[in-house]
Amino acid sequence: MSALFRKKPTQAERFDAIRRALGSFGSGDQDSLTHLVALYDALRPSRPTDISIAVENFEEALTMIETDPVFRENVRRHFLSSFESRNLVTFLTDSGVLPNTGFFSELWRIVTNRILPEVYDERYWKDCLHRVFHRPTDWMWLEGIPPEFSRRFWRLMESDDSYSKLEIRKIIDQFLEAVLILAYRISALGVEPELVRVNPEVAEFASPFLALASEVHRFVESYRASIVDQELTGDDGRHVLVILTQCRDVLRRARRGAMTKGTNLRLTFILARCEQSLDRLESLMEMLSARFLPDVRDAGLKAWSTVVRESVRAENKRNSVIALCSRLLSLLALRVTDNAAKTGEHYIATSRTQYFRMWRSAMGAGLIIGALALFKIFASKFDTSLANQAFLYSMNYGLGFVLIYILHLTIATKQPAMTAQTIAGFLGETPGKKAKLDHVADLTAAVSRTQIAAIMGNVVVAFPTAVALGALLSSLKGAPAIDAEKGLHLLQTLYPFSSLAIPHAAVAGVFLFLAGLISGYFDNKAAYERIGERLARAPWLRGLIGQANAVRIGGYVDRNLGGLAGNFFFGVMLGSAGTIGKIFGLPIDIRHIAFSSANFGYALVASDFTLPYAVMVRAATGVALIGVTNLAVSFALALWVALASRGVEYRQMKPLLRELWQRFRTQPGSFFLPLRSENPSGSGKS
Repeated sequence: MSALFRKKPTQAERFDAIRRALGSFGSGDQDSLTHLVALYDALRPSRPTDISIAVENFEEALTMIETDPVFRENVRRHFLSSFESRNLVTFLTDSGVLPNTGFFSELWRIVTNRILPEVYDERYWKDCLHRVFHRPTDWMWLEGIPPEFSRRFWRLMESDDSYSKLEIRKIIDQFLEAVLILAYRISALGVEPELVRVNPEVAEFASPFLALASEVHRFVESYRASIVDQELTGDDGRHVLVILTQCRDVLRRARRGAMTKGTNLRLTFILARCEQSLDRLESLMEMLSARFLPDVRDAGLKAWSTVVRESVRAENKRNSVIALCSRLLSLLALRVTDNAAKTGEHYIATSRTQYFRMWRSAMGAGLIIGALALFKIFASKFDTSLANQAFLYSMNYGLGFVLIYILHLTIATKQPAMTAQTIAGFLGETPGKKAKLDHVADLTAAVSRTQIAAIMGNVVVAFPTAVALGALLSSLKGAPAIDAEKGLHLLQTLYPFSSLAIPHAAVAGVFLFLAGLISGYFDNKAAYERIGERLARAPWLRGLIGQANAVRIGGYVDRNLGGLAGNFFFGVMLGSAGTIGKIFGLPIDIRHIAFSSANFGYALVASDFTLPYAVMVRAATGVALIGVTNLAVSFALALWVALASRGVEYRQMKPLLRELWQRFRTQPGSFFLPLRSENPSGSGKS
């Protein structure tokens, strides 16, 4: 408890501690690593979130080193000594790169390390990081240090004649060995059967992955020769960088191939690890080509700063279960979001023809939703167990949504989870370019007006359908089809501030998001396992309906398995949420805008159209807020997962938001109605 109330050191105290730590580098009674630990202990803020303090400390240390030649020489000497006297290879090749082990192997390692702490071997610089950055939160304040400060620091670490050329050569030789290891590792990953499956050209033509190993080997031999004989020019590494670009092109084609041929977690892992290894190899090549040590230049400085930052963060979070689970979830999300993005393209209207087609599609769904809402009202009166009630509700929603999908109709709230993946896909390709931002702004405007059309189409039909069905049944029955008590209950569930309508709408938004992932998962599964083709070849199905019909069914399943599964499971989640809440005594239920508008209609009929105006406004406001919550929650979750799985950084969103604001100021109507100049005969995809 005393640590919570410990007084924060003043600026003078912090700067004095930094000066003492820098002064200790002049003593020769301790090894270099001990001095580095003392320095970073002085730089570390009291709380990892005190980024401004960390930056202030780091800047002061830089100033002291720059202005005091003794400090500069001592710190430089100990830094280079710590590199030269330890193995750098594993730090350069493994830190910040996905390990070659599975999730459960890593989880078991972390758990056992919590019981029996890992013993680090300080002969390896990779393990030394755990002693220097010994707090698991160090990566937080380190990431707040501006990159230009890091480059200033490493520029000060440039070697001079005070450090022997032999020791410098030892460091460079470790960089060369790391380059070779990465090249051979990438070559092995590049010929993995999973990668060849989605990109057969790798096997049919000369593979750049195989060429990479031989070219890097030639570069290393040339580099070593140029160190021995100063008159030799040596290889500048440009050809290696060209091959690296070719390898990245293969990975991009492989990702596109996975969209049609399907992927699995292993392929996603291979692509991610290969891409990280290519990035690391490129950074090391830039350092070596710039003669990183001792004659460092800006390109090498930038690359080295990036490597150190990524490696420190990875090693700092190496024993974090949360970080491990986050990494797995990112890989799983990337596995399914690409397919969800492909599905999402069908939910975006880019032309006036598609826009009004979306209206018609949503209005057709509104008719069915009105009927589904009525069936649920009747099913709630059945005297049955909670399990049977959940089954009835789930089948009502699930089969109803599947029918809507088969008839090519549209449920408005299914769009955000799909379209978010599409937007993230565009942002993740080449973020930051003006042309790309323009395109994403066009896409966002199209998503906005399409969503408005779908919502309005659902609501303007579901509500009058409910009124018409309720009035018709009441007329046929000669008595109210829905009693006044049930009608009052339906109304009360719509009140936005005196009920749990908004939290329940958020629950439905979560289910909408999950339905999008489920759709992507089953689309991927259909492609990867060729379910449609296998179904078309099934002897039992051919014998039952004939070969031609079996082929047609197989083709339909191949194209629509994701949509069918996503809609059905979405219905099951909606139908069972309330019952699960009752079983566990939790206030869990769902509110969906289309069904809420239909329930409003049935409540109006139950009151014999005598609801006060204020009550109707209150309920209508609730329906509108339910819709906003449905859309906002599902879209935000889907966009967050899609951006995280693609590694899109949040700072890339700022220029997009500026572009969207500018677009809204100049063309506000484009967010509500398609412009006449827009693709009058578009394909329906964006």
